[in-house]
This record gives sequence, structure tokens and C-alpha cells, in this order.
Amino acid sequence: MHDYLMELLVCPACHGELVWAVTERQGNDIVSGRAECPDCSADYPVQEGIGVFLTPDLPRQDLWEEVESRLSAYLREHPDIERKLLETPLEELAPADRFFRAMILDERGEFAEARAAADAATAGLYTREYLECSERQIEFALQLLSADTAPVVDLASGMGHLVERLARRLNRPIVATDFSPRVLRRDRRRFSSFGLGDRISFLAFDARRTPFRRGAVHTMTTYQGLLNIREPGDLLRELRRVVSGVLVALTFFFPEDDAANGALIEEFGLAQMAYREPALAQFRQAGWSVQVAASWKGVARPTPPSVLLEGAGIDALPAAETTLEWCVLEAH
Repeated sequence: MHDYLMELLVCPACHGELVWAVTERQGNDIVSGRAECPDCSADYPVQEGIGVFLTPDLPRQDLWEEVESRLSAYLREHPDIERKLLETPLEELAPADRFFRAMILDERGEFAEARAAADAATAGLYTREYLECSERQIEFALQLLSADTAPVVDLASGMGHLVERLARRLNRPIVATDFSPRVLRRDRRRFSSFGLGDRISFLAFDARRTPFRRGAVHTMTTYQGLLNIREPGDLLRELRRVVSGVLVALTFFFPEDDAANGALIEEFGLAQMAYREPALAQFRQAGWSVQVAASWKGVARPTPPSVLLEGAGIDALPAAETTLEWCVLEAH
């Protein structure tokens, strides 16, 4: 994490001031150290360049850890499947298996090869309209954010798809965040290999309890993260506390009369953010002034399953073909 962030951060548990002890630097990047809160005795490490501000009281499910652990365990038990994933010509693999190949290569630090496999997977997993709408979202957001130079905090960055685009296109510091230190460590290594390491900071925290001061974040983004929020009210109020400028959220919405996918959305507890009007209502109830700055509609289909890994799939939704609305939300 870059040292300019120290002025923006407080204890996520009690919002107390932090006392910093930096043990290793690389220029302006804090590689290792610790932040302690005298008020509540909590302490937060900086490890491998990642500030870890997770509080122990919030339950969370690290899906990246879970998926990768299951995949690693399965491949250890079935080395023949791993050989097929890695040695079969890429064009002969099913799209989902290209995706799993990319995961293995990414874990090994073979980032260029992983990118090639991931790009080939994406082209086969999603419809042309899906990909076009997603690209239009990103381009619109980049244009929207191009005029300012303040840092951009990207929420729930995951594998860093939007973070990379922001870092390559904008003249602004970028902060990648996730509650999974594992995925952030991978992101840091990948972005460093792409020559972007000096542009991006990394913070691990739970968005329900961020480590930012009130109003410290001028610009926040999030890419396809809203759909996974089960209880959005408290989270959106927390984001409202820390964002003094704008939250730019890239998301998509299901039709409210989509019965085929609606049952699964209800089962997952995602109805409040999966549909346009309920999602906008959640923002407004949390104190945001929100608008749909741009939107596009396109056909989406279930992603095809793996051929080599029996029963393995990529996305749970959509479970049936539907027409999604990709939106860029602008909230102040």
C-alpha cells in the first residue's frame, strides 16, 4: 500500500486514530509494517504490500479461497485432469476448462499465459451482447472518471478487471480492495508483472466496515459487485459515510418478471440488488442521490459447464436465458 493512504485510514472497528510502525518500504510503497489502534487495542498488519484491515467479528465467505482450494485439492487427486487442462491445445478446451487453466497458470505466476487462456475462455462463456454491453459500461466509466486526478478506491476488486483498466487509462492513483488477502496478493504480483505496480495500492477490508475516515474517499468504483450483496442497507450506509464525492457502480439488473432466474435470485437472497428499482431504492434509503447514468440491454445465457471437471461451472446466474440491463450508476 502506498503511504499516502495512511492519512485516509482509521480503525475500522471503532474509527480511532491509528499508530503506524513501518518496517519495510520500497519508495512510497509500504511493504510491511503494522497499524495499531490505542482506543480499542486492535492492530492491522501490512504484509507483502497489502494493508489488512479485517475485523474478526464479521462472518465472511471467501469464495476465491474456497474455489481455488477445491480446485487445487481436486487436481492433486487427479493429476491426469491437470495434465489435460495444461497440455491440451487451448482451442480444443471447452470455455470453462480454459477458465480453469487460466486459474492454474495465474496461481503459478505465469500471468501472460493465464491472460491468453482467460481471454479465450471469456469469448466462449458469454454472449456477444453480454461482452459488448460490459465493454460499453467500462468505457463509459473511464470517460466519466477521466477529468479528475484524486485517488480512485475500487470496491471488491476480485481479479482486478476494472482496476487494470483504470490504471492503464487514468492519470489517478488506484486502490484495489477486497476482503480476500489471497486474491489481492495475486493481483499485486500480476499488476507488477504488467508494469502497473507503482500505480496501484492494495487494501484488504470488509466493505461493511471500511477503514476510511468519514468523507475520505473522493471517488469509489465497483464492478459487478452489487449483485452479490445480501443485506445492502448497512453496507450502502457505510459507503455513504466514507465517500465525499461519487460512487460509480457498474452492475446489471434482471427483469423483474424473469421467473426462471427469479427463483434462484430469491434463494440466494439477492433480490434487493438484482432488480433496478429495488436497488435504486436501497441507495436512496441509505442517503445517496443516485441516477442511472447509462444503460444497455443484451441477451445473456447460462455459462457452459466444464468438460474435464465434472459438475464444475463458472456462474450461477443467469440460470436461464434472459435479457439483462447493464447500467452505470452514479451516486453522490
